[in-house]
Amino acid sequence: MRAMLIVNPIATTITPAARDLVTHALESRLQLTIRHTKHAGHADELGREAVADGYDLVVVHGGDGTVSAVVNGMLGRPGSTPPGPVPAVGIVPGGSANVLARALGIAKDAPAACNQLIALVDEYERHGQWRRISLIDCGEIWALVNAGMGVDAEVVEAVEAKRKKGVKVTPLNYWRVAVPVSVAFSRREPNLILEQPDSEPVSGVHFVWVSNTNPWTYSNNKPMVTNPGCSFETGLGLFALTSMKVIPTLRLLRQLLAKRPKLEAEQLIRDDNVAYVRIKTMTAPAACQYDGEYLGLRESMTFRAVPNALQVVAPPPKK
Repeated sequence: MRAMLIVNPIATTITPAARDLVTHALESRLQLTIRHTKHAGHADELGREAVADGYDLVVVHGGDGTVSAVVNGMLGRPGSTPPGPVPAVGIVPGGSANVLARALGIAKDAPAACNQLIALVDEYERHGQWRRISLIDCGEIWALVNAGMGVDAEVVEAVEAKRKKGVKVTPLNYWRVAVPVSVAFSRREPNLILEQPDSEPVSGVHFVWVSNTNPWTYSNNKPMVTNPGCSFETGLGLFALTSMKVIPTLRLLRQLLAKRPKLEAEQLIRDDNVAYVRIKTMTAPAACQYDGEYLGLRESMTFRAVPNALQVVAPPPKK
C-alpha cells in the first residue's frame, strides 16, 4: 500500500525521537513517502499532491490543524471535484488537544497509535473497507471537528495573535486569552439570526457553535461537551446562546465541563442532530472559525452535514 506520511515538525508534542519512531514503524508495513510541512499552507499543498499522485493512504503526524489542512487540500473547496480518488486518512496524534483523533478512538500515544494504524491496515486488506465519517461543509472550506460564528472565533483570532508573537499556547495560556475576550464579547448586543430545519428563525443570538462529533474540544484532558448525542454518524450538533449574562453563563460553563453534563438553560438552543445551520448577522459582520483556525469576518454562514464524506483509518464507531 502506497502511503504518504505528512509530519508537522513543530506540532506541540512531536520530537525528533517521536518522528523517527513513527517513521520506522510505518516503513515496516507501508510503501512510505515522508514529507515534512515547511511553511504555512504546505499541508494543504501536500494533500493535493497525495491525490494527484494516487496515494492509497495519507498518514498525518500532527495536530487537528494539520489534519484539517491536509483534508482540505485533498478534497478541495466544497462543491468541487478532486482530480482523482481521495486517499484514506490516518492520524498519529502530535498536537495538544488532538480532538479528532480522540473522537475517532485513536490512541493518544504515538507508538500505540502506529500499532493501531498498522492493525487497521491489516484489517482493511482482509475486508477492503475503511470507516467513513461525516464532515461539515462550511461553504468555502471543510471542517472536521467543529466550526462557529461569534465568541469562539474571536478567541481563536486572539490565540493565533499570541502564537505569532512566540507565546506557547498551553491550556492555561488559552484560558488567559479566552476569559477576557469572552467577557468583552458578552457585553455587546447579540448580532446573529439563527436558522435551522423546521424551525422559525431566532434573532438576538450571541454565538453559534456547530459540531461534527463529541466532545466539542478539550481543556487539557477535560472534555468540553456541548452536544452529547452528536457523532460522525449523525448530523451536526448545534449549540447557541441568546443571553450571556454572567451567572447563567458560568453555570452553563460548569455543566459543559461536568462528567455528566445536563446542559439545561433558558438561554440555550441545542440540537444534537441537524442537517444544516444558517446564520446571518443583524448589524456588523461576525468572526468565524473552523477546526480552531480563524476564517475571518462574514455576514452569513451556512454549515451543512455531509455524511460519509471521508475515509479514515480508525476503529468502528461505538454502539
